[in-house]
Amino acid sequence: MGSMDHFSFGWLTPVLSYAMACVGAALGLRCTLRALSATGASRRNWLLTAAAAIGSGIWTMHFVAMFGFTVNGTELRYDVPLTVLSLLIAVAVVGLGVFVVGHGRHRGRSLLLGGLTTGVGVAAMHYLGMAAVRIHGELHYSFGTVALSVLIAVAAATAALWAAVTIRNVYAAAAASLVMGIAVSCMHYTGMAAVHVHMEPARTGLGGATPMQFVFPLAVGLGSFLFLTAAFVSLSPTAQESAAYREAGELAVEELGRAA
Repeated sequence: MGSMDHFSFGWLTPVLSYAMACVGAALGLRCTLRALSATGASRRNWLLTAAAAIGSGIWTMHFVAMFGFTVNGTELRYDVPLTVLSLLIAVAVVGLGVFVVGHGRHRGRSLLLGGLTTGVGVAAMHYLGMAAVRIHGELHYSFGTVALSVLIAVAAATAALWAAVTIRNVYAAAAASLVMGIAVSCMHYTGMAAVHVHMEPARTGLGGATPMQFVFPLAVGLGSFLFLTAAFVSLSPTAQESAAYREAGELAVEELGRAA
């Protein structure tokens, strides 16, 4: 059995991955809140942005944390198509969850269905990402710990969606994103605790890309996307602000008409 180290860079990767999860959650909560106060195409666009933010944040959290994962006696590489597929699944299932909540008529039922869908999808993203790992050996999992990680993912997703549709205070939303970051990190490291490695003699070279060749540039790109999207959301007026601007413009037009 291979000896694993989940913190080969010390606390750098857990702290940085937690920060990425918090940023994605905070941005997703903000976008979902905007969606609930909008209608039509505007609501759809905000929900799509929320899905991209939360899904990207969770995926980036996973692979930033994976930079600290090493196995003695073998290098690690990643299957590129599977890694990209895990990102697409993360965004797709989170999108499904937020659309269920954003358009559902029954709040409680929508939260349960959306949380279950999103949580199972996040867990699928994690284990598909692990399936992309290439080592001189095989990865095996403890069923009980895997089940626990899925339960954590479902609970975290449900809590995040509840916060998105319930919390209106900015400070409360920030606190919710910090809690969501903890929950996502717990899900990741619980899933990693389920891993057991059985080493095999190295007969051929490993296929795939090294983390620095592929995962690091993609993670940096997604991190930049989250930053730019956060700036866009911060600068975009809320529905109440837009209504106030329209009302002010109408009043100005009326006053000009009277003056003429």
